[in-house]
Amino acid sequence: MEEYHEGRKKKVSSGSGGRKGRYRDKKLAHIGGIFSATKVGDETRRDTLRKRGGTTRPKLKRAAYVNVVVEGKVQKTKIEGVIESHNPHYARQNIITKGAVLSTPLGKVRVTNRVGQDGLVNGVLLN
Repeated sequence: MEEYHEGRKKKVSSGSGGRKGRYRDKKLAHIGGIFSATKVGDETRRDTLRKRGGTTRPKLKRAAYVNVVVEGKVQKTKIEGVIESHNPHYARQNIITKGAVLSTPLGKVRVTNRVGQDGLVNGVLLN
């Protein structure tokens, strides 16, 4: 289900306590995307979505590898699982989001990009 990204304009009521009605219909331009819920998998899988104006954007559905910055160099390593996330249910279901901590052969890695919107996973090594 898409998210609708336009808030109500006037929050103050008229004095009678009734809520004000919407002053216009919903616009297609204010509809957001669908949460991709990128999960840890054996191989990487991307879907392409058509956006407004005909542009396309990759949606990462499954991720097998993460690009980690180690001593100034980027190294590609396998993802073993999600250790912690801002939502404990996401950690249990192995859903990768920005700020999630992943377990890899190199150690713990924090995700630094918005995975579902970029089409790949980038991260930094935690000490």
